[in-house]
Amino acid sequence: MLKSSTMKNIFLFAISLLIFGTTQAQMPKIEWMDSTAVSKLEPGTFSYFNASAQSDLTIEQETDIFVDFALVDLPKMADSVVVKVGSDSKSFSSLSPFMMRNVASSSEFSIQAFEDGKPLLFKSKNTDALKFKFKYSVPPIIVKDEIVFGLLALILAFIFFTSSKKSKFWQKFYMVIPALLLCYVIPALLVFSGLISAEYSKLYVMARDYLLPAALILMTLGIDFKAILNLGSKALIMFLTGTVGVILGGPIAILVYSMIDPSVVGGEGYEAAWRGMATIAGSWIGGGANQNAMYETYQYAPQLYGKMIVVDIVVANLWMAFLLFGASRADKIDKWLKADSSAIEDLKKRVMDYQESIKKQPTLTDYMMILGIAFSLVGIGHFGGQILSEICANAFSPDSPFASSFLWLVVIATTGGLLLSFTKLRKYEGAGASKIGSVFIYILVATIGMKMELAEAIKEPELILVGMIWMIVHVTFMIAIAKLIKAPFFFLAVGSQANIGGAASAPVVAAAFHPSLTSVGAIIAVLGYALGTYGAILCAELMAMVAP
Repeated sequence: MLKSSTMKNIFLFAISLLIFGTTQAQMPKIEWMDSTAVSKLEPGTFSYFNASAQSDLTIEQETDIFVDFALVDLPKMADSVVVKVGSDSKSFSSLSPFMMRNVASSSEFSIQAFEDGKPLLFKSKNTDALKFKFKYSVPPIIVKDEIVFGLLALILAFIFFTSSKKSKFWQKFYMVIPALLLCYVIPALLVFSGLISAEYSKLYVMARDYLLPAALILMTLGIDFKAILNLGSKALIMFLTGTVGVILGGPIAILVYSMIDPSVVGGEGYEAAWRGMATIAGSWIGGGANQNAMYETYQYAPQLYGKMIVVDIVVANLWMAFLLFGASRADKIDKWLKADSSAIEDLKKRVMDYQESIKKQPTLTDYMMILGIAFSLVGIGHFGGQILSEICANAFSPDSPFASSFLWLVVIATTGGLLLSFTKLRKYEGAGASKIGSVFIYILVATIGMKMELAEAIKEPELILVGMIWMIVHVTFMIAIAKLIKAPFFFLAVGSQANIGGAASAPVVAAAFHPSLTSVGAIIAVLGYALGTYGAILCAELMAMVAP
């Protein structure tokens, strides 16, 4: 138990963050620049930003920003221009490159040009409004990815070393806090402290695009696919239950909170809260592609969009943390659910028995073959994913979830690994293929932890509460159906995370139960991409109906 003084200090620290950690963006001074003024600018005295080609710019100190446009985006017929910064806006008589003076805070902008009151099209992005943002960020102490990666590796090594110790202290410690959860939380705490930052790191992108698909391949290489099929219909039922829980949870959360404070879940026009919550529905049923599709579909106000992203990240990651915590207590939860987990245990046993039967002392050649199999198929996945995403974008629309190359990367990697499990290459499981895959998964967990912004959780407490009510509805549905059909906690956890987190994190939750089950998370999560857009649209329309 925490002492009262400790709790008091935590409370005071949270209040100080709430008071001093939030700043309101103000309209900076705007100076329109003609060719003569541009020619007089001195290099190095300003930051350059092309609104036609870029969408964001990170600044580390107060600076002047020169905003430029492509020639095709400078319509001569424009008779008025509106520049919006947050809730402020200013009107001008023409559009040309301009200088923003003394920008020293994070701001989201939009620019629209009009002729006789009708919006003109910006041809570079095929839109009637150019939207971009400047983010003010204090650099972390450690910026270089080479050092950050070494620090994450040291953290993982320390966690695994201490979790393998037989001393009573460490055994009790990891009984309370699972090792996998620590791999996720410690990097988040380092980000919170300012030591490292996900904004200055590309490690998550590397782990997502290279290590995750490689892990899926290596963890499916030695799997008994027939045994997965023998798991039955409960896995699909729990996944669809999670989808229904998200679809109905949104409007229920709005109804409940409208009784507390209607202004939080209300709003008019493009600032209506239900429009922003539609993007969360897309994320929680499918993934990032579905979320972006909902943002474009419902045109939520860009200056408010960041709040919804915070709700998505904070609530989803808190629920994921609970699932990781529960994975270490799956046996007790299964007893409470009165679930029969024999099929899962049988699958674990088959995989482990097979691993034992082909176990060998790995050689350098074995390791090179394992890496060659994994990353050559990852390369094929990226190549095929790019082609298939372009085909789907032309056949459907660029906003379709099937137009996501990441979706097809996951599909190709998972399918490729499963197909290879029917070949002689399956023998490399005995040389430790799945163990190497597990290493990749833990590195991914650490990089995901870097993206968890703990400080942001207290900046929008009311929206966080709305998100939590939404998540409670989802969880209630999951528990009720799991009790009804006596589904194991594994199906509840993976079915939920396949919705809420998608293919990037469902394998992580599945691996917490057993490395051999990782591919099950990926297989189920792929269904979310297919249902995400349609389920999110249904959820959005229901939320619009009940919004105050």
